Amino acid sequence: MRKNLQPEELGDLLSQPRVAILATRLADGSTLLAPVWHEWRDRGFTIVIDGNDAKIQNLRRNASVSVVVAEDHPPYRGIEVRGEATFVETGAEAVLRRLAGRYLRNRDVEKYVARMSGWAQEAAVIRLEPGVLRAWDFADEEW
Repeated sequence: MRKNLQPEELGDLLSQPRVAILATRLADGSTLLAPVWHEWRDRGFTIVIDGNDAKIQNLRRNASVSVVVAEDHPPYRGIEVRGEATFVETGAEAVLRRLAGRYLRNRDVEKYVARMSGWAQEAAVIRLEPGVLRAWDFADEEW
């Protein structure tokens, strides 16, 4: 297994429309794991979250988060980023449009964004830049 990789060494993994898993802390200290759409830009994750979602409350109380993106087939590449999430003061609709284009593969993006426009007005954009970054793949393993 190759360890201690940089994101660039993961090939196209972070440009694929894979769902990431976001980990936040609940008030009782337990962990909430949630699938989220994301984009990797400028060496960090950008994620849009519903403004009424428990994840937002968790982040306001404790900004420590983890995000994992991994493959479920060889070469089993993956990345985990841990750090402090920050709220981005930017239009969630623009980020949602980019994410919809990526995850919907440009099918009916404007229709989707129009349907979600009320949601986007209440949504929050978070940014996570690596405090701790782990990246790996099993490309050198024999299958």
